[in-house]
Amino acid sequence: MSNLSSFQVQIKRTGRTWCKQAPDCDTASRLATSAPPAMSLRALLVLAVLAVAWAQEAEKLTQPNPCSSKQTCSECMQTPTCAWCAVTNFTTADGKPAQRCNKEQNFLNGALTCEAGFLKTWANRVHVVQNQTLSSVIAAGGGAAGGAAGGAAGGSSSASGSSSSSSSSSSSFQATQIAPQRVRMNLRVNEAHDLKVNFALAPNYPIDLYYLMDLSKSMEDDKDKLSTLGNLLALEMRKLTSNFRLGFGSFVDKVVMPYVSTVPAKLTEPCDGCAAPYGYKNHMRLTGDTDAFERKVRDAKVSGNLDAPEGGFDAIMQAIVCKDEIAWRSNARRLLVFSTDAGFHYAGDGKLGGVVKPNDGHCHLDGRGRYTHSDMLDYPSVSQINQKVKENSINVIFAVTSEQRATYNELSRHIEASSAGTLSNDSSNVVQLVKEQYDAITSFVEMKDNSTEFLRIRYYSACRGDGPPEETNRCDGLKIGEQVDFTAKIELVKCPTDPARWNDVIEIKPAGLNESLIIDLAMQCQCDCDRPGGPGYKEAFLANECNFAGALKCGKCVCDSQHFGAYCECSQSDPNGRLGEERCRPENTTGILCHGRGECVCGQCQCYARENENEVVMGEFCECDNFSCDRHEKLLCSGPDHGSCVCGSCECLPDWTGNACQCPASNASCIAPGETRQCSGSGVCDCGQCKCFEDEDGRYSGRFCEDCPTCRGKCAEYRPCVDCVVFDTGDLKDTCLESCQHLIINKTDVVEVESPDERMCTFSDEKGCRYRFVYGYDEDNNPVIRAQDTKKCPPAINILGIVLTLIAAIVVVGMAVLMLWKLLTTIHDRREYAKWDSERKMAKWDTGENPIYKQATSTYKNPAYGGK
Repeated sequence: MSNLSSFQVQIKRTGRTWCKQAPDCDTASRLATSAPPAMSLRALLVLAVLAVAWAQEAEKLTQPNPCSSKQTCSECMQTPTCAWCAVTNFTTADGKPAQRCNKEQNFLNGALTCEAGFLKTWANRVHVVQNQTLSSVIAAGGGAAGGAAGGAAGGSSSASGSSSSSSSSSSSFQATQIAPQRVRMNLRVNEAHDLKVNFALAPNYPIDLYYLMDLSKSMEDDKDKLSTLGNLLALEMRKLTSNFRLGFGSFVDKVVMPYVSTVPAKLTEPCDGCAAPYGYKNHMRLTGDTDAFERKVRDAKVSGNLDAPEGGFDAIMQAIVCKDEIAWRSNARRLLVFSTDAGFHYAGDGKLGGVVKPNDGHCHLDGRGRYTHSDMLDYPSVSQINQKVKENSINVIFAVTSEQRATYNELSRHIEASSAGTLSNDSSNVVQLVKEQYDAITSFVEMKDNSTEFLRIRYYSACRGDGPPEETNRCDGLKIGEQVDFTAKIELVKCPTDPARWNDVIEIKPAGLNESLIIDLAMQCQCDCDRPGGPGYKEAFLANECNFAGALKCGKCVCDSQHFGAYCECSQSDPNGRLGEERCRPENTTGILCHGRGECVCGQCQCYARENENEVVMGEFCECDNFSCDRHEKLLCSGPDHGSCVCGSCECLPDWTGNACQCPASNASCIAPGETRQCSGSGVCDCGQCKCFEDEDGRYSGRFCEDCPTCRGKCAEYRPCVDCVVFDTGDLKDTCLESCQHLIINKTDVVEVESPDERMCTFSDEKGCRYRFVYGYDEDNNPVIRAQDTKKCPPAINILGIVLTLIAAIVVVGMAVLMLWKLLTTIHDRREYAKWDSERKMAKWDTGENPIYKQATSTYKNPAYGGK
């Protein structure tokens, strides 16, 4: 154990062998699946240090420098962990040209030196512009909480009395439910930044509720019931907030065939006492006067149409986008209650009536509140409705009958911040339904954003728990005033090709609310010194560093068409016929100069020095190196014992082949002990390992393809040696030492197959005792056997006891059967005797007559006499 650079250790524990060989051993290095417990603590520590050092070196070799291929400062900026040195003459300590874009760590640890003020590094920068305290925090101190209590109390008074106070308070009410509100952020590509976002539902938050009702004939009883529930609805909502307003609108369908009858009489009165059909009408804008709501609902007349679906999507679109006409407030939770007992038309259905122009998503209400483009624009699509809902922060509540509930449940899945509830046949439960749906809407928060394909935002939160944050943008079970903290992980994926998009405005907002966090995003996509007019940029006529023949950008010369070289010191004229920088590329190619791994100095490549001094870039065009060859098990060309890397390809030593010198040149490793054929004649030797054939009997397997479904294998061959070595039995008992010395047989308590090359053998001896062993091969193809050191024998059988027990059981069963038979016959006889005795006692006989005697009877009748 003293020489740890070259050793081979074998330790046997219950017959199991561990082996480790250092890289300079004769065979390839390997580690067993488990560490030997018998090894000393000192040896284990040394092994651990060696393993860590080997892993670090292997990782260093397998991870190339991501900065080396970046030719401009802007490209370097867009590569994480990279920095740029803008010194004009940037070289290594020994004077060789150095790669300007290099790992930032190389500059920090002194591997590369850049003069002070010329090293350009980048990091994410975040500045909070606006961060007002959440309203729930103010409420905890008593400010807003008192307002909520007062609002609840005021809600119990008359509707008209609360109207003025509600409107006045709502005009000055400002709530803050998300913090911060505005952030300025500079992001670098692929470097994520964690931004803390806090949310809490504010108490006494204003509510705007617009009731949009289907006024076809089938909803007449619902309208009558709703007209009596206006004050009750306001009363319940004012228990939640003193700032409550209510509005009312209705819809039927497009006034074209086949949706409504276009017979002149039907256009005037489609049914008895009905109003003329219409698409959508805003009866009352949002107001705190609930008495006016009841009057408007009571005065509205029902109408009629022909088909079952209604034009509700037209009405929803207009109710959302006509913000001024409906009077939606910006600082209120906006509820749109959609009440119907029928389905809906959607985009494309308008073609049936000749309406083919797509819905434009704009407001088209006249002075009377009627939809003017019903017969001009098609119905909106579901995606259009969803887009407008998100843009205007509307919470849609579908109050529908039980027959339509499944349809609107599916619709609510495709419309953000929407829900569906079951409406009774006469809408008598509408107040409770609205309250339940409002509670459901306000019981969760879901963060949304408008990020583009260039930005990735992921959300993490522990919600209301104390555990570690999980990736989620939604938290449920919230109460008013309860704060939830999110972490938004914001990452710039890539820079847009259009510089105009390098500055963007990102909005993070809770779904269904009109509050948001605004992020003024500036993407770090271009260095100032790469931009004309920026510090560190010089035009050609000012750049003496570039011999006035090229512009100086971030310390690097960009030559004009007539000059080239690191400092534009070389002319394009060349007596050999190859002009300028073309001499730094292979003939007839247009690739990067010097393969991007060197400087072109007057038509000659000067290759960059590598961070690792053992790595060298060479060749006329810096096309060769000694570090980019194939690796096997993280070793370049499988290590120095196998080969070396020459110009990107492995040159193997005589005993090895393969693209990474990982294959032995000899096929000896494919020949089983005692065999002369490769792979037992059932496979081919490929890279020192057997690849087995497959025929009609099945596929061959095993390290040497010696096994198949019908093959006997070597179990029978190795059994005599296992018997004599392990159990001191068998035919070789007397000559065991001489006959079995070629085998390595280890005893163990439990035998299991540990690799595909091993095979399990199971036998029974003359006493019926079973035992198992596994055979395989070591690196030198010597057979290695692990045998179970104890046999599993069946328990001894007490034959006499079994016989006596069986006889006793037969006697007992026989006696029991006889006794049961006797009992049954006795019961049967007694029953028969009792029956006979009962019949005997009941028999009555007339002893004066013969019971079998019967007197003769003579009857005379004249057949001609008919009884007359």
